[in-house]
Amino acid sequence: MTSNEPMIRDFRPADAEAVAAAHRAGREHLVWTAEALLWANARQNPDEHFRTIVAELDGRVVGAVRCGLTLGTSTTGLGHANGSVLPEFRRRGAATALLAAAERHLAAHGVTELHSWLDEEPDSLAFAAARGYELGSAAHFGERDLTLPLPPAPVRPAGVELRPATDWADDPRPLFLVEAEAIRDEPGEVTMDALDYEEWLQGDWARPDLDPALTVVAVVDGVPAAFTLAQTDGADRYWSAFTACRREFRGRGLSKLAKLESLRLAAAAGYRHAYTSNDTTNAPMLAVNAWLGYQRCAGERKGIKRLG
Repeated sequence: MTSNEPMIRDFRPADAEAVAAAHRAGREHLVWTAEALLWANARQNPDEHFRTIVAELDGRVVGAVRCGLTLGTSTTGLGHANGSVLPEFRRRGAATALLAAAERHLAAHGVTELHSWLDEEPDSLAFAAARGYELGSAAHFGERDLTLPLPPAPVRPAGVELRPATDWADDPRPLFLVEAEAIRDEPGEVTMDALDYEEWLQGDWARPDLDPALTVVAVVDGVPAAFTLAQTDGADRYWSAFTACRREFRGRGLSKLAKLESLRLAAAAGYRHAYTSNDTTNAPMLAVNAWLGYQRCAGERKGIKRLG
């Protein structure tokens, strides 16, 4: 193998900083830390067959792809692969080799339909199209400067409390039940109708970048009805990972209240940049984020490919 050809291999713990840097390069709206990457590769669900594959050029880790089977849905044969290469090392075959390795890995474990998020930029979309990917759903990223004033809080309905997720540290199942119901209604090609509690505990609740103190739960008459899940880089960047509301409590502004309170707490804790993402068809949440002061900063498209 010459120095002009990428070396493709499995992730090693020493790669974490370089892989995280490649993931964030040109994508300030993505909050993904080396610590979270190490955690994702250390925790192994045998049903997911999760794998991070890296590319080296000239002895340097220049990119990676993270891939696995899609869990939480009753639809079989679905997989995901998302990756990136440092801008200065693109067009040297690393992205092509990484994607091919991910496709082989997933096909070997029964994946017949692969989903990948693509930057909504001409080069990224053309790269995917040339490799057999068709475009699916679209999403918008929003950015919010937390040093600027937040809107005043609306009047809180009677019987509604806003509490941190730390209150459920010993038994988070009530929060899982909120997410398991709400995620069924998320826009997109995959219906998430089979969320598993143990997988949620290990794959969401146990994330090292989850901040339960900034994750705010709207409680109605003592029952968790909605929440907004907060992840951070531990420095100055905040990510709104998921906002959920049970069907019977929708239309009361609970998601707005939870998101506003979470942003208020994040600003008070010293976070300066807040980011979020929404499907372009999710009009209610896009309206909430516009009210909160988020401004569109980037977009992405779902790429879908049949394998085998």
